[in-house]
Amino acid sequence: MKKILPVLFITILFITIASCEKDDICVDADTPLLVIGFFDSADTTLSKTVPSLRIREVVLDTNINTIADRSSSLDSIAVPLRIDSSSTGFTFITESADDETSGAETGSIDSLTISYTTREAFISRACGFVANYDDLSVALSPNGANWIQDIRIVQTTIENSNNIHVKIFH
Repeated sequence: MKKILPVLFITILFITIASCEKDDICVDADTPLLVIGFFDSADTTLSKTVPSLRIREVVLDTNINTIADRSSSLDSIAVPLRIDSSSTGFTFITESADDETSGAETGSIDSLTISYTTREAFISRACGFVANYDDLSVALSPNGANWIQDIRIVQTTIENSNNIHVKIFH
């Protein structure tokens, strides 16, 4: 009996340890979104909503799905950047609507090109890698009637979606 008890204890211990497995659940690993805040061009400290805002990604020619389309109550938004390129083009359309006769987009349309370098960051074995963005720059295509008056970059590095990275004044 004295010989069986230690063998039984070691067997139970081995089975207990062998049955445990690592908890490979990923909860906080996502490539961060670019956060854009909209502000009043007259008083740059006041946030200002954009009426009936629509944002389209240029290459994919699709509406951004991270915001409600043609929303009138947004003073900040979060948009995804392309990880397979060093820039992403967007059209920002204020007072967006469809023309009743032609169905064409109406409103004030401004085109922005956001340039950056992509840097991969390893999060964990469960989450893998996420893309972070460095050296952020924004260019507004002038069209003579821009509704966007000014753009300021607050953070040139995007590692999370918690703070505003770019301020747009209108």
